[in-house]
Amino acid sequence: MAEQTQSHTRSIPNHLKIVTVAQMQELERVANEGGHPYARMMEQAGKAVADGIVEAFPAAKETPVLVLVGPGNNGGDGLVCARYLHDAGYPVRLYIWRRKTDAEHDYLEHFGQLAARGVESLRADEDSDFTALAEWLHRAAVVVDSLLGTGNNRPVEGDLAALLDQVNDVRAERKITTDETSPLQIVAVDCPSGTNCDTGDLYAHAVPADVTVTFAYAKRGHFLFPAANALGQLVVTDIGIAPALADDIHTFALAPEYVAPLLPARSRVSHKGSFGKAMAVVGSVNYPGAAFLSCAAMGRAGAGLVTGAVPQPVWVPVATALAEPTWLLLSHEMGVINENAVTTINEKLGGYQALLLGCGLSHENATVDFVRSFFTRTKSGRASALPTNFQTGISENEEGADVHVLSTSPFGAIRRRSQLPAATPSLPPTVIDADGLNCLALIDNWPELLPDPVILTPHAGEMARLCGVDIEAVLAGGWQLAQEKAAAWNAVVLLKGPYTVIASPDGRLAVLPVATPALATAGTGDVLAGTITGLLAQGLEAFDAACLGAWLHGRAGEECEEEIGPGGVIASDLLGYLPSVMNELRG
Repeated sequence: MAEQTQSHTRSIPNHLKIVTVAQMQELERVANEGGHPYARMMEQAGKAVADGIVEAFPAAKETPVLVLVGPGNNGGDGLVCARYLHDAGYPVRLYIWRRKTDAEHDYLEHFGQLAARGVESLRADEDSDFTALAEWLHRAAVVVDSLLGTGNNRPVEGDLAALLDQVNDVRAERKITTDETSPLQIVAVDCPSGTNCDTGDLYAHAVPADVTVTFAYAKRGHFLFPAANALGQLVVTDIGIAPALADDIHTFALAPEYVAPLLPARSRVSHKGSFGKAMAVVGSVNYPGAAFLSCAAMGRAGAGLVTGAVPQPVWVPVATALAEPTWLLLSHEMGVINENAVTTINEKLGGYQALLLGCGLSHENATVDFVRSFFTRTKSGRASALPTNFQTGISENEEGADVHVLSTSPFGAIRRRSQLPAATPSLPPTVIDADGLNCLALIDNWPELLPDPVILTPHAGEMARLCGVDIEAVLAGGWQLAQEKAAAWNAVVLLKGPYTVIASPDGRLAVLPVATPALATAGTGDVLAGTITGLLAQGLEAFDAACLGAWLHGRAGEECEEEIGPGGVIASDLLGYLPSVMNELRG
């Protein structure tokens, strides 16, 4: 039997945290009041942008860097950047849109320092037809976009729209000119002008960036489409805000440094039982491939023994194609699982560390009846279960178990229990995917039937059915909806899409910054569900298994795109990449 991993909440690396614009403003305010003034933050921000340009574009020393300067703090960052570039030997020009007239945050002082250095500047109101701007754009190697920043929350209009159009026009011209002219590189400060750093809106006239340099923390809009398509490379830089000020920020981006420690250890002294047993209740006569993909992914993710519980007609084609699992043949109606299968599964489920239900089941009436009966008859009894964020020492006897709480997560309240009743037979950690979710949506009061712990893995359409809302509501407010429902349902909710999000009942929200067309094909969701289940079988907690599984699946998709191409990838292609991606992560 796989040894269960100690229950704990992992700390989130500070540089991976994601904030709203309001949260960022509050962090800056508190830092300023705590002795780290706005002026110092602006100095560090501007220097960070300049350092990035020096590192990424050393050839720009031969041609001017054009800094587009707005009237706010973003413009101040651009002025500081211009000063550092000038002092590093770069020819710099300033194009000023609506110059700031007060001295807040030393804006005018920065402008004066550049004037004293002889840096050439031009105001937009002195260049009514943008003739000079066009000439400067044609001569520049790099354009620094410090016009709007995070405060922009509405479409661009008027003279600024015309200014941005000029930038886009010249950029397009340079892309199709002779080899003697290099492409124009755009470096955005905080976020590209014409994007919304909170909502991910991409307004008309927006200037997509090649590199976006943001400060302290990434912003929500950096991970929301369509604006995420306009960022280019996202670089997060430090501006001296104390990490402790963000202790209550629990939204973060998944990255190797977070997921690598989650990989289960693989001892040389082990056997198949060392890595857990996983069962998949999957497949129907119309969807045998879902059974194949999910069971294969459980094994590829490292589960020691995989059992496919399938309607009897599905067994022959799937078992012929996949030799490794054991098989449990289930009662069915015309190749679709029915309610009588509940008894068969329950008789065999003891000793399994993870369960997957849903891939390819169909949502016929017989299947809905099965799902309702299955969760009713095997319900885990949430009220008596210890929260998964506790580390405990338990000694069992015939009457019950003494529970001694050793530690608690910062996300959960401290509790002490003694003489809990002995655990009744219950489901192991469970993943519900695809038609399992569609069946749940057809059952009244379905959240009351969920086991604990449970991971739900809907795409936008399935999430809409579970919530009883239009799909547009899911697409517009997916992050918030996932968080709300994770808490309401006491479930880990993995909402699939470009930049999948994983929400925990305790408020954590992980974002997978992967969007590849290689995963936009039938069956890839089955591979994801199987991967997560295979990790659960090895003792990972539900949220950790969902995060690691999503990252492995996304990275496998990226490798498929790199080696096969963005089109023509099929779901089974992912299977062979999962072990190599895990090895890559182990270093």
